[in-house]
Amino acid sequence: MATEEAVSVSRASACLCVLCGLPAAGKSTLARRILSTAAQHGWRATVVPYDDLIPEQAFRTKVVEDGVNLQEMHTEWKSHRQAVLYCIEQFLQKSEILPEAPSSSGISVAAWEQCTQGLMGPKGLKLPLVFLLDDNFYYPSMRYEVCQLARKYSLGFCQVYLQCDLESCISRNQSRSQPVPTEVILEMVKRLESPNPQKNSWEINSITLNSTGTVSKSDIQRVMELISSALNNPLSLGEDNKEQKDADRLKCANSVVHQADQACRRLISEAMKTARENKVPPERMRSLAAQLSESKATFLHNLGKHFLHEVPFIQGEEINVEHAAKRAAEIFNDDLKEILSRIMNDK
Repeated sequence: MATEEAVSVSRASACLCVLCGLPAAGKSTLARRILSTAAQHGWRATVVPYDDLIPEQAFRTKVVEDGVNLQEMHTEWKSHRQAVLYCIEQFLQKSEILPEAPSSSGISVAAWEQCTQGLMGPKGLKLPLVFLLDDNFYYPSMRYEVCQLARKYSLGFCQVYLQCDLESCISRNQSRSQPVPTEVILEMVKRLESPNPQKNSWEINSITLNSTGTVSKSDIQRVMELISSALNNPLSLGEDNKEQKDADRLKCANSVVHQADQACRRLISEAMKTARENKVPPERMRSLAAQLSESKATFLHNLGKHFLHEVPFIQGEEINVEHAAKRAAEIFNDDLKEILSRIMNDK
């Protein structure tokens, strides 16, 4: 049973538990139930709700001059996510004085104070500390940042993926007081990559819960056992070489996709300019913008998967990111020309 194991945990001072899944998949509800159960086990636990900590404007998407909705977050979004992890790190370093969130971080100080309330245990008694990170975490790179923090301080690390069908998520979301736009959920479905220990060795300590219905008591027990196992088996800096290779591969893939994205944006702007100069009617301009945006999103997604899972990496040999991105843009340009030609010749 998790109960007996939990009270004897002593190897790790804390555990970072990632709760991931689509909006309205049930992450916050699960977090509340874990908090209640953790208290019964004598753990100090708190929920780190990214939606409350990060201001709304950081999540807004960019729209370029030609009207193509890029469906990508502002650069502030990444810096705010890093600020959340920084605050957790500061707490781990200085928990005796309950550090506050720095005002310069941009995250909500009030929300952070809410997170840390009740985390100070009795002096002289080392109680396990559990952070439940509540966010969508739809890219592996987002979750890996948490893993890196756990490894830096030799903490426990685990992941719970809530698998919920799209229809249920949309229905639950619409009943919220502040629902997420449905198109955002639909876009996230395309991008979401659930934990996959076969591809990412660092995701080995993960479980999946079906949250389409009600999460059961046995599901809660599975989560508690997962956290107990993570606390008993903290990560260490001296990890095997495979994980470092996975991290290097992920970093390279992100760099290629980022540079290719910049090049594709310029190509789209040029295509829209060409269409305007050829007096393409407004309704077909809108169709062109939508088709190019969708084509770019699909292309970049497939490009990332290609570099993560197919491109061979040789130890000590670096990939020419600039050359790879340039070649990718050339391939995308062929698709772009085909779409542009089709729109301009559609009489």
